[in-house]
Amino acid sequence: MSQPKFQAMSQKELQDYMLSHRDDQQAFYAYIDRLHQEGNWIEMPPVDSVEDLEKYPEFTARFRQNSQP
Repeated sequence: MSQPKFQAMSQKELQDYMLSHRDDQQAFYAYIDRLHQEGNWIEMPPVDSVEDLEKYPEFTARFRQNSQP
């Protein structure tokens, strides 16, 4: 069986593939590499409660933006 071309996939396609092929280590590493390349995550310390999220408005704004259809 031939391996899909992970570099040609969008981040969403790669994520979907990785989640449907959880035993595929190459897909996992390709996805992690893509996340590092994109660098579109927000780093923040762990929170103790949901109310602590109010201290990170950029995180909640991005979460709300990504969760809309």
